[in-house]
Amino acid sequence: MYLGHFGLREMPFGITPDTSFAYACSAHQEAINTLMVAVANGEGFMKITGEVGTGKTLLCRRFLSMLGPRCVTAYIPNPYLEPRALLLALADELSIALEREGDQPWDQHRLVKGLTGALLEHAANGRQVVVCLDEAQAMPAESLEALRLLTNLETEKRKLLQVVLFGQPELDERLAHPTVRQLRQRITFEYRLEALDRRELDFYLAHRLRVAGYRSQRLFAEAAVRRLHRVTRGVPRLANIVAHKSLLLAFGAGVHRIEAAHVSAAAVDTPAVARRARWWWLPARV
Repeated sequence: MYLGHFGLREMPFGITPDTSFAYACSAHQEAINTLMVAVANGEGFMKITGEVGTGKTLLCRRFLSMLGPRCVTAYIPNPYLEPRALLLALADELSIALEREGDQPWDQHRLVKGLTGALLEHAANGRQVVVCLDEAQAMPAESLEALRLLTNLETEKRKLLQVVLFGQPELDERLAHPTVRQLRQRITFEYRLEALDRRELDFYLAHRLRVAGYRSQRLFAEAAVRRLHRVTRGVPRLANIVAHKSLLLAFGAGVHRIEAAHVSAAAVDTPAVARRARWWWLPARV
């Protein structure tokens, strides 16, 4: 593709959450700091929200990688599970061997008992258990309540289970419902991820290009960065998609600099930003 044309080792603008490309913008760094302080304080529930594409999953993976050896972690990427299935997923993630009677399926009581025993053992050995649930806005209310009841377990100094909810803004709407008000009151630390501003987007592009092996002069013209920020509103995932297509267009044209016209044409070809991009599309210059 365009790797050799621009002197790159790998694709700089993939949309999968790759921690090697993580850019510590101010919002992400503040969110990480918030979570680390909350875990150190032994808080039960924490919450991180942000619009689609603002990097919640990447932030979650960074956070998990930063926890020390005394932390036992679990990551559940899809918590759209009924209570029993959620408890089974937790047990599986935490490598907890659950006992069962013959061929009888695990009932919720037996699941909670097994999880409780494992959590008490971890606490006795000085270990913290941290569970991260991605896409938490999809969790059924019954599962949220089951999770809250599980976090009731505590020693004199700290909770036996710490939970971080990562979700879209709809998570706030879910938590506003009267049926989960007890859980909402237990969220002591929270942070809202925002999109990148234009200056941060410029640094973000340069960072990902550098990680991918780019060592030449500035690749995205200042006007191209301004255009990219306008059409994507600074949302990292959208910026990655449009930046990737801009590189393809420049490669096809045989040039080594991304101009605003490349970004405009790439944006028009991207459904999530196309309507916004058509107002300033400059097709003749691509």
